[in-house]
Amino acid sequence: MKTELPVLAAQLREIGLFGALSDDVLEHLCKTLHEKRVGAGDAVFREGDPAREMYVLLEGEVEVLKRSRRGRDQRVAILGPNDTFGEMSVIDMQARSATVRALAPSRVLRISTEDMDALYRYDLKSYALIVLNLARDLSRRLRVTDGILADFTASVLDEYVPAGPGAGQKKK
Repeated sequence: MKTELPVLAAQLREIGLFGALSDDVLEHLCKTLHEKRVGAGDAVFREGDPAREMYVLLEGEVEVLKRSRRGRDQRVAILGPNDTFGEMSVIDMQARSATVRALAPSRVLRISTEDMDALYRYDLKSYALIVLNLARDLSRRLRVTDGILADFTASVLDEYVPAGPGAGQKKK
């Protein structure tokens, strides 16, 4: 990934992660955060990598891949402009839980734990707003995942498990 020029406040204003931040704070972030370009097919990061940063997709498209027990990468999401990814590592400080790879030439904004710490010292209210916005996005994703898991479980049960007492038995 090649480092580029700082991102503009107008771009940040359009991203949900930065919702409700003042112009002063957006300008401050523009001075500290930088975008990077990622080529199609290039990994932004890989599952298992150590991590201390998250990303915002400014332009392009990326896929999120999770390794199965059989060692195959399975696509679990496709993300587009203004979506965030990698935020779990900023919160729990663990290794990457998935691989993110560009499907098209992309621009990403890198936000490290050091950037978050600097924002905490610069403006506590803005730091709290970003953390709340992250929590809201993670909660939304968890609700979607819960729905997918419920649908999957129901379809497996419908296919392989009889539907209650006496199900599958012929009436006499």
